[in-house]
Amino acid sequence: MKRRKLLGYAGAGVGVTLGMGVLNQAQAQSAGVTIRSLGHTAFLFTGGGRRILVNPFRSIGCTEGLPSPALPADIVMISSRLFDEGYLNDLPGEPRVLTDPGVYDFENLRVQGILTAHDRQGGRRFGNNTVWKWTQGGVTIVHMGGIAAPLGVEEQILLGRPDVMLVPVGGGPKAYTATEAVQAVQVLKPKIVIPTHYETTAAGDSCELAPVDEFLSLMQGTPVTRASSGSLGVRPNDLPSQGMRIQVYQYPRA
Repeated sequence: MKRRKLLGYAGAGVGVTLGMGVLNQAQAQSAGVTIRSLGHTAFLFTGGGRRILVNPFRSIGCTEGLPSPALPADIVMISSRLFDEGYLNDLPGEPRVLTDPGVYDFENLRVQGILTAHDRQGGRRFGNNTVWKWTQGGVTIVHMGGIAAPLGVEEQILLGRPDVMLVPVGGGPKAYTATEAVQAVQVLKPKIVIPTHYETTAAGDSCELAPVDEFLSLMQGTPVTRASSGSLGVRPNDLPSQGMRIQVYQYPRA
């Protein structure tokens, strides 16, 4: 395996400058971002001249029937070193890999990683989880990773109100249950909610996650859009002016 450029930083508020330039705000606002589901918590975000891959996994267990998410990207973010959200072995090219909480400044892009616990025992069982926040194509995105801990006041302030929030809903020992996910959504009040980390037909027999249905039932009254494909384009003008909507993706199959 060739050496990857791993960028880790402990302590939010510390900056890593990886490039310099002047942001063209008008171009960023008009471009938007395409969000492509790769299954589980893995997504590819394309927009603003960049491809950002979050949480590539190894196809095993709950991701057994999913194709490899190891796609070309400029930046790769992982929420933990667990196989279902931090598998880096097959990545093509030489992307920048972000692994730890902190503030990372690229040219025309700032990424913030926020530390949370990955379980309900303060991280003693599965360690820590990094929640990622960034703005791409004029759309502010929060990817919650595989979080299981409730959001504290500090985390709420850092995350603010995102345009798009990707949140695990399938439960298990290291991710939100449907009820916990609803609580997190009610705290952050995003404009678009994308549920992740739930059981699908691609899961193997060892998968113990719940399907997305319980989360949708608890969010009754919130409009739900089911994508006919694995990609969704979001522009700032597409965002709901009031309230929120839920976007459910069709996951790929191997």
